Amino acid sequence: MKHNILALISGLLFGLGLCVSEMASPTKVLDFLDISGHWDPSLALVMGGAVGVTMLAFRLVLKRQSPIFSADFKLSCSSSVDKRLLLGASLFGIGWGLIGYCPGPVITALGFGLTYPLFVLLAMIAGFMVHRWVFERHL
Repeated sequence: MKHNILALISGLLFGLGLCVSEMASPTKVLDFLDISGHWDPSLALVMGGAVGVTMLAFRLVLKRQSPIFSADFKLSCSSSVDKRLLLGASLFGIGWGLIGYCPGPVITALGFGLTYPLFVLLAMIAGFMVHRWVFERHL
């Protein structure tokens, strides 16, 4: 039960942060990505703040023997950059640049009752399913 409450509170805080910073607005995101036109650098400050807070929090949290609600930390041990990582990052970046949404903001935008984010979410789910089909069958 504690896990669910903590997840709910974390999700609400994350969504609130996305709304306050306007990261849930595709127009704001696309203006940030449009460096040759109507560039809006304000999201760089949001991202810089998020990276700074994360760096400080990780330093504090990882000093603990284990997380509060889990037996151990689940951190990636991989440090390699391979074709799959580069392809996935490229597809993510292209999709984000075309529509102005990534998974967190699209779910946050659904809370406003908009229909466009629903189509974006369905397209993301279809992409996840295609990925699973390709990599489970062909690799």
